Amino acid sequence: MTTTLFTEGWTFHRGDAEPGAPVRLPHDAMIGEPRSPESGTDNHGGFFSGGIYVYRKQWAVPQNALRQTYALTFEGVYGKTRVLVNGREVARNDSPYRGFGVPLEGVTPGGTALIEVEVDNRDVPNSRWYTGSGIYRPVWLESAGAVRIARDGVSLVSRSITAGPARTDATVDVAVQIDGPVPAGAKVVVEFAFDGQPVARRKADVDAGIAPLDISVSGAQLWSAEHPHLYDVRVSLVVNDETVDERDLRTGLRTVEVDARRGLRVNGETVLLRGTAVHHDNGPLGAATFSAAEWRRARLLKEAGYNAIRSAHNPLSRAFLDACDELGLYVMDELTDVWFARKTPHDGAPQFRDEWREDAAAMIAEDRNRPSVIMYSIGNEIAEAASAPGVELAQEIHAFFAELDPTRPTTIAVNPLLAMMAARAKPSKNGDDSPPERTSATSTAANMVTAKLGRMMVLASTLPAADKATRDIFASVDIAGYNYGYASYARARKRYPDRVIVGTESMHGDLPAIWKRVTSVPGVIGDFSWTGWDYLGEVGLGYWTYGTEAGGIAKPYPGVLAGCGAFDITGAPGATVLLAQAVWGITGVPGIAVRPVDRAGQRPNKTPWLSTDAVTSWSWRGLEGVADVEVYSAAEKVELLLNGRSLGRRTAGPKKGFVARFRVPYEPGELVAVAYTNGIETGRSSLRSAAETRLRLRAETAVLHGPDDLAYVWVELADEDGIVDAATDDRVTVSIDGPGTIAALGSATPSTLESFVASTRTTFRGRALAIVRGADASGQIVVRVSSERHGDAELILSATGSADAPAPSIATAP
Repeated sequence: MTTTLFTEGWTFHRGDAEPGAPVRLPHDAMIGEPRSPESGTDNHGGFFSGGIYVYRKQWAVPQNALRQTYALTFEGVYGKTRVLVNGREVARNDSPYRGFGVPLEGVTPGGTALIEVEVDNRDVPNSRWYTGSGIYRPVWLESAGAVRIARDGVSLVSRSITAGPARTDATVDVAVQIDGPVPAGAKVVVEFAFDGQPVARRKADVDAGIAPLDISVSGAQLWSAEHPHLYDVRVSLVVNDETVDERDLRTGLRTVEVDARRGLRVNGETVLLRGTAVHHDNGPLGAATFSAAEWRRARLLKEAGYNAIRSAHNPLSRAFLDACDELGLYVMDELTDVWFARKTPHDGAPQFRDEWREDAAAMIAEDRNRPSVIMYSIGNEIAEAASAPGVELAQEIHAFFAELDPTRPTTIAVNPLLAMMAARAKPSKNGDDSPPERTSATSTAANMVTAKLGRMMVLASTLPAADKATRDIFASVDIAGYNYGYASYARARKRYPDRVIVGTESMHGDLPAIWKRVTSVPGVIGDFSWTGWDYLGEVGLGYWTYGTEAGGIAKPYPGVLAGCGAFDITGAPGATVLLAQAVWGITGVPGIAVRPVDRAGQRPNKTPWLSTDAVTSWSWRGLEGVADVEVYSAAEKVELLLNGRSLGRRTAGPKKGFVARFRVPYEPGELVAVAYTNGIETGRSSLRSAAETRLRLRAETAVLHGPDDLAYVWVELADEDGIVDAATDDRVTVSIDGPGTIAALGSATPSTLESFVASTRTTFRGRALAIVRGADASGQIVVRVSSERHGDAELILSATGSADAPAPSIATAP
């Protein structure tokens, strides 16, 4: 089978609009739509509008179309989708995160065929977050002969790993499924290579369309988050000594085990998950799934110290999984946020019973050869899981996963407060066995209760009623997943000694208390914070407002962000990253963050999902007053110095939640934090104020490889040393000359009337981010930026015109 990208040469139409605009996929139609309080998506979707869209492409049909079969694979389309070839419907799909195949039949060899994709995403909100619209993930063209290796037809399972004194050997079970009429004598050949060198080869006969075999790899290099070794695997279908089809994969050799006594073990070694959740959007790019953007997110999270990702609340993209395999990140891949009870007016609940098997099978087929995926979540905060029909369905879904992939455990992310609320809901009025009516028992309702009553979700998990509402659903899966329930871990383990526990969702500020339990309560295998990367929609869940500004966790228009990421949507890390690093003990260097000096004296309207509004800056031009400084450290004591003067030492480490707080008069200069344990310095760090600032550009990567690569260009109001002033903002306008385009322009401001697809933007805390997309041509790309008050700047990128990079560009934090 030959697979090539099928992403160029499309036109995009809003409704019946003609002519269409040229577009190269992936493409998010929603990010360019107008925003308003009446948009329909409301707070859930960032006040963007839905719509109906058409994508068209003229396909030049190859001359060999009679001998070869052709098909398209769509990795993801958001909206109710119809695919037509020459006006004839050939496929439908309403599951936005499921890839699907489309046969290209009845076309004329050597002619052209009109491919149309109609996407209807008018019925909003259909999710609790920003979804995007249209063909937001890549499309592939597949060609194969009459007999071929089936799509997703290769299964690789590390059956055993034997570690000896001199080397480690692995045995891999391989099963290859063949489609089409298999000739007598057909064989499958499987070859493993490492770093370009062949290491193992086996051959097997095809029997009834299946070729099973096992292959031994001597001196195996095992995959883990710390050592993500990968093997290249080539699977060949051979008929009469002729190779008629091939499939190339990359996989890692590793085993996963979990039990209540020894916890999670990868390759026999105990692993604690330092995890975080991510949504599927890419900030200023919207939902468009670019490989470079997915790799950048994964890379930055890995560099920050996270070793695990929870997809929230849908299967991760192929590109993100590729990055996790290559970089070394454990993955909890999640099936869905909704079962058969609605959470928003137009979500997928009505069709869930009919479609969950197809969705689950597609996710398993994508994940089963990936070493990064170590467990499956069958749902998130499913209120009906507290009912008998919900428990029955959970058992059915778990059994389905276990049958298709017995090598990975299952979990379900349960919010004990929500489960307790759902269990107390009134019986259904439908006169059947449907679950209780729960118009108020939803994830959003539980969040609102917590926002009003503080620690309600955490405390609720300790109640007998919460245990009663969750015990049956937890017994239906391999691992009990707690959302905001860490206070009950020790009690749950005593009551249920065989229960394995993972924190599927938690607030950043609770990490000190959570990690104490992770490292002391047997059977607790880790934690996933909410969230690792900020996202569009669910507006105001995390960000703080001040004074008379609207508070709460559902903030009004023109809010656009959730505001609760460890990294903001541009990729800048926040204070919660510093807290996590201190709690995990992965650095001896103290981290400094400062509460916004321009908000000093104003009453903050806080939310539980953001533990602090502090930012990593000591540059607040033109301001004076008291500054609240937070120093994050695992050390016993922290000393703070301002312009060489000691401001005293404070206790840090576990006794103070890993943070020492100082209140100091703000003055420009240098702020230094020094960490001490047993009176000995263990590390120091500093922040400095900016001198004279002007507009400056800084690119994370200087070379673009082809039309699907991205360069992230920071637009900063900084001094000559690159120090950005957090109190200075300006309007900037970006233009491009050369073989590239502006894919997006944005900032981390949580509330704005500005568009991510416009060429002008106001900086936030001194920064904006321009994302440049490459092209088919090579040459220089000149990025020019002008500002209203800080001058102009220019930066030159190089474009190779081809996707020949060995791996997506490595990003570094700002």
